[in-house]
Amino acid sequence: MRALGFAIVPVLALAACGPAPDESSGGDWPDRSPRFEIVEELRADLSRRRAAADGGGSASVEELGGPAVAGRPGTWRIVYRAGPLGVAVGGAVYLQVSPFWGWSTPQTEREAAFGYTTITTDAGGVDLSAETLDQQLLAVHVRGRALEAGERIEITYGAGPAGALADRYAERDSRFWVAVDGDGDGVRELISESPAVDVLPGPAARLLLHLPSTARPGESVDLVAALVDAAGNGWPEFRGTLELRLPAGIAVADGRDRPGGDGATRKVVSLALTEEDRGRLVVPLRLSAELGGAVRVVGRADGGSPGAGFEAESTPLLVSPAGRRILWADLQNHSGLSDGSATPDDLLRYAREIAALDAAAVTDHDHWGMRFMDREPAIWRRTLDAVDRLHDPGRFVALAGYEWTNWIEGHRHVVFFELTTEAAAGLLLSSIDESYDEAHELWAGLDGVRALTFAHHSAGDPIPTDWSQEPPPGLEPVTEIVSVHGSSESADSPGVVVRGAVEGNYVRDALDRGYRLGFVGSSDGHDGHPGLGHLASPSGGVAAILADDATREGIYEALRARRTYATNGPRIVVRASYAGWPIGADIPAAAAAAGEVGPIAGVPEGTLVVRAVAPGEIDRIDVISRQSATGAGAIAGEALCPERERECSLTVTLPAFRSGGYLYLRVVQADGGAAWTSPFFFE
Repeated sequence: MRALGFAIVPVLALAACGPAPDESSGGDWPDRSPRFEIVEELRADLSRRRAAADGGGSASVEELGGPAVAGRPGTWRIVYRAGPLGVAVGGAVYLQVSPFWGWSTPQTEREAAFGYTTITTDAGGVDLSAETLDQQLLAVHVRGRALEAGERIEITYGAGPAGALADRYAERDSRFWVAVDGDGDGVRELISESPAVDVLPGPAARLLLHLPSTARPGESVDLVAALVDAAGNGWPEFRGTLELRLPAGIAVADGRDRPGGDGATRKVVSLALTEEDRGRLVVPLRLSAELGGAVRVVGRADGGSPGAGFEAESTPLLVSPAGRRILWADLQNHSGLSDGSATPDDLLRYAREIAALDAAAVTDHDHWGMRFMDREPAIWRRTLDAVDRLHDPGRFVALAGYEWTNWIEGHRHVVFFELTTEAAAGLLLSSIDESYDEAHELWAGLDGVRALTFAHHSAGDPIPTDWSQEPPPGLEPVTEIVSVHGSSESADSPGVVVRGAVEGNYVRDALDRGYRLGFVGSSDGHDGHPGLGHLASPSGGVAAILADDATREGIYEALRARRTYATNGPRIVVRASYAGWPIGADIPAAAAAAGEVGPIAGVPEGTLVVRAVAPGEIDRIDVISRQSATGAGAIAGEALCPERERECSLTVTLPAFRSGGYLYLRVVQADGGAAWTSPFFFE
């Protein structure tokens, strides 16, 4: 097992040949500052000689102050036992606590500070010296004589009065990574199995209520009520009651509701939250056949003590007999198998049970983190097995994938929609493999496979996308326009714009080059909280997918057709059409010029129709367009929503579009939450 990630990962984790670009539409692409040095170091690490004693021995951990709790201090004793070849004089044992999400850096200098660590040994004549080398990395050097087989080194992490802070994100199997340089040549290797602890959630701090975004009159829907702690961790300990106030036309399926304070307009239901519920309930609701429009449910969880009451309003539900179903998905998530949090199973359970998503993908890095998936097939197999266990067609779509973490051409994640276990090993195409280190090679390797690639944080840090190669529409029909990194849409984007954005490398610049890309959001989450990355970050990302059913085939078909929109976290409902054509459509310019309309009947040519229903107050709807194949897209119109209401409708007649034009919408909440529709493209 390689251990290169010790030095490089903490700095950067937070975190080709293709069709020639159309020189008439913008000239050369800007300099993106590719990170050649990272690729060189990763490849050099693979070629370094490992001595037989490197990575030898075993380790265990003891929790001295009780179980680890997210973001709270504790004390842990890690005991290393030397392997058969021992550790030579000049060699070292390394402790790397997770370098990503808030563990204190182990240090031996300041007893009163977080992370103070003591080192002892039972080996007489062995002298130990320790030093902090990097973020969360401690080296224990062997002096005096060699550490022999079976001899021990005890590392007490959090030994001072302040203790050491645990990861702020709850997870099972949080590793204390132990590596060994057995011969003293400066090259280290992880031991075969580093010890781990479970990090528990903190106390409940917030109530979340999720309804589906669309339903038909007379249908039944589930309300998912979930308490989370201050960092968004799910399943905190909680015991109390959940009171729901239901609008007219909605009833609890088992009839436990009763008239409320608003008489006929609202009903109240009170439900018990037991310790076994771990702060989560699914409440089945019936919609009346007469119900229509946008509805919301208000709730309060009460733990029976001061500070233990939490109120919330649900995400909006639009009840209508027409329109495609909106599925919510998070298609990019990293687990503890690379540089994220949680096991793949727990990550998918959070998506389904806490965030109430319809679909989620596990996309750990190919060659990044503490262990490298492209070098250890067992890691990839764990992802595949978790996806198989959690996939439930019609209710929850679990997807397998990985991130092609290319530091020269930009990061893309690959998501599979039909993948047999037998084929999986041959489809993990590594970004540091010289056969697949260019985007056109990745796409060629996936040719004929039911998979899609997604460029992300394409405008800026940690590495912008090389847009000089036009993505093949069959493999990359949409792009991740927003995530926890921020928006890559444009410099005038609402909300947080990705850091280090390169002028001329935004997604809108790619559209101006003639690329036809739909929009999705996804969290690029590393916190184990798919669909809810915005709870702990200034920005998040989710994908709204307009599909007929919650199946892999249905989602794949919708993505290929660009029937999608993105949000930076809030579940904003957007219905939009242009001359009867749905978002993402290729509209024949000749048809538009002739006044022909699309598949949605009754909409005049040139008419844009929009309806938005949001969790928060809507500030405006922006219309972004380019009328023809020349020039640049820009804000063509801005519709302010009266009195900042949470519903806003827009009907406007636009000038005729010519071939090469495009049009998309931004729905912007007053608090910075936003949605971006996939563009309408004019052929």
